[in-house]
Amino acid sequence: MGRIAYVNGAFERHGDAVVHIEDRGYQLADAVYEVWALFDGKLADPEGHFARLERSLSELRIDMPMSRAALTVVLREAVRRNRVKEGLVYLQVSRGVAPRDHAFPTDPTPPSVVITVKGVDRAATEAKAAKGVSVITTQENRWGRCDIKTVGLLPNALAKQAAREKGAAEAWFVDELGFVTEGASSNAWIVDRDGTLRTRDTNANILRGVTRHTLLDLIRDQGLKVDERPFTPAEALAASEAFITGAGSLVLPVVAVDGKPVGDGKVGPVAKRLRSLYIERARATAI
Repeated sequence: MGRIAYVNGAFERHGDAVVHIEDRGYQLADAVYEVWALFDGKLADPEGHFARLERSLSELRIDMPMSRAALTVVLREAVRRNRVKEGLVYLQVSRGVAPRDHAFPTDPTPPSVVITVKGVDRAATEAKAAKGVSVITTQENRWGRCDIKTVGLLPNALAKQAAREKGAAEAWFVDELGFVTEGASSNAWIVDRDGTLRTRDTNANILRGVTRHTLLDLIRDQGLKVDERPFTPAEALAASEAFITGAGSLVLPVVAVDGKPVGDGKVGPVAKRLRSLYIERARATAI
């Protein structure tokens, strides 16, 4: 069976699903999105993703297209129709369709809703995590509200392409002070030589990662020390371990930055353990 997409109240074949040419998400990036990891056909970190979605919409003054309960039903139905057990669910909500104008529509405009689902090969992702990945660094050039999960991702796409061209899995943005802000599609972490975990605080210009938030709870439950403080690329190279977090990457060890090894250049025990703990928690709490 082919993939099925949800668009504005209807389930359609993925290849036939379309949005209006004057949808503001398409023309102005006037839209937000969320991505849930799927474990056993269930949505991981549900509360965090729904809360962030509601916040992003509120910050852009876009109405929730339906209640959280109704949206949960639609998301689950999209998963069911696609028969995906392990994968990712993508949700996009735009301000809707209106004649092109930078200002908001003057007439009431219902938000547009798009949902797609795709499978993930967990065996392949585990093999990737066991080996570790490399990242590159790039100058921070995004707008000042990266805390809102908008679809305006051109700088992220360019950074990700630069990483791919250098054989890396991710790009870390570095601000004018020389500190890593976050990855193109992930939050960035290191483990200092004394065992302290470090990641940038969300008061800075970074996304409030849902996987990041869950992992912070796990870290504290495990009695590990965490410091929400920025680090430089040089500090990452001097660290014992590094990793990234996100709905797609989960907890993914980083073994090299800009072609140079982090620590001994191998996947470390902390990242490996936290990945296992996160997946266990995500499977247990998914809905």
